[in-house]
Amino acid sequence: MTTLAPQATAPQTATGPIDTRSALRLITCGSVDDGKSTLIGRLLVDSKAVLQDHLAGVQRHGQTDLALLTDGLSAEREQGITIDVAYRYFSTEARKFIIGDAPGHEQYTRNMVTAASSADAAVVLVDATKLAWADAALKLLPQTRRHSLLLKLLRVPSVVFAINKLDAVDDSTVAFEHIGAALREFAAQAGIPVTAVVPISALKGWNVVDASEQAGWCGYSGPTLLEILEGLPVTPADSTLPFAFAVQWVEKFSSSADTSQGRRVFWGRVATGGVQAGQGVRIMPNGQTAVVAQVLNHVRQPQAVLAGHSAGIVLDREVDVSRGDWLLADGEGEALSGSREIRATVAWLDDETLVPGRVYWALHGHRWVKAKIKRIVHRLDIHTLAEEDANQLEPNAIGHIELTLQEPLATLPFAQSRALGSLVLVDTASHRTAGALLVQ
Repeated sequence: MTTLAPQATAPQTATGPIDTRSALRLITCGSVDDGKSTLIGRLLVDSKAVLQDHLAGVQRHGQTDLALLTDGLSAEREQGITIDVAYRYFSTEARKFIIGDAPGHEQYTRNMVTAASSADAAVVLVDATKLAWADAALKLLPQTRRHSLLLKLLRVPSVVFAINKLDAVDDSTVAFEHIGAALREFAAQAGIPVTAVVPISALKGWNVVDASEQAGWCGYSGPTLLEILEGLPVTPADSTLPFAFAVQWVEKFSSSADTSQGRRVFWGRVATGGVQAGQGVRIMPNGQTAVVAQVLNHVRQPQAVLAGHSAGIVLDREVDVSRGDWLLADGEGEALSGSREIRATVAWLDDETLVPGRVYWALHGHRWVKAKIKRIVHRLDIHTLAEEDANQLEPNAIGHIELTLQEPLATLPFAQSRALGSLVLVDTASHRTAGALLVQ
């Protein structure tokens, strides 16, 4: 993907114009103290999304501390670190944004994974002052590499590298050139599509919303970070795949006078494909079939609904369907037939080491099933990107594993569908989120 440039008309892709009317969900990530919270604060302030009384409340020693605009927990303010993901909303004349501030500490990687799993774009912050920027063969920080790899695994469509604090180095042009080359080399090795690499100073506001006061700063003459974000696409819905729908809530009609259809509405979000009246469906896991009698949109109006939108589905007869069940397109072959054996990439988030033989709860959509770790295939070395033989995975490691499920689940590879290809592992005793699974 090439670096975006300012455009007078709507941005285009190979398949048509980019949807810039929908709100863009993005996160900032990277290593500790790279300036993620400060960057979001700068975006909010310079886009006029912060009221004066709010700004007055984030003063320290007579100076505005932009990071405090997102660090909302008392522990975050006391320790000066980001612990949980904080979402903020702002808009420009061109677009609306939902932006999440992900923590940089390794122990909070699980929070970053949660935010990235639904993001349309990510800004990876890189602190120039922490790197040997004068060395053309410099090494990136481990957490920068880890977060970038997770963005690829989580299928975040657009990744922007923002090299921060270049105003604090002796030669910003050389630093930007060397760090940018290291980022592009790493991204090429890892197969991470890079939308842009942009030099910024979040503290001073250079190249964030407005261009740098110094013309040609760092030898860069491209768009500002905000201009890049305004032109990014949202994640397209999986509307071309077979229909799949996870039942989240079952509502019973107040009146059962109409006997031509079932007496319950099954509410949830269409994961893939689309649904309309007259369509045949199969219920997972009991295998019964039925015909869709009526489809309601999110405001209860009869209407066909596509992937990514909420729907209420009424079947033509009474069928045993409960929260957690899946409604699948009937007659779509073996693609969504369900399996009890899964190969997956796992981002291990628990404090306890992952070992074969352990049993966890696996959450797929709204369905819970028991899952046993059959085998650990490989561990991914975040420094060399090599696959290493392993018999366990330490906290925050990334690896490939095989699972055996107590009951079959209708999954697709994560590369095809975010909704059908993702699972969460939960510890059966502590109920902590233990791992994020991406089906291979």
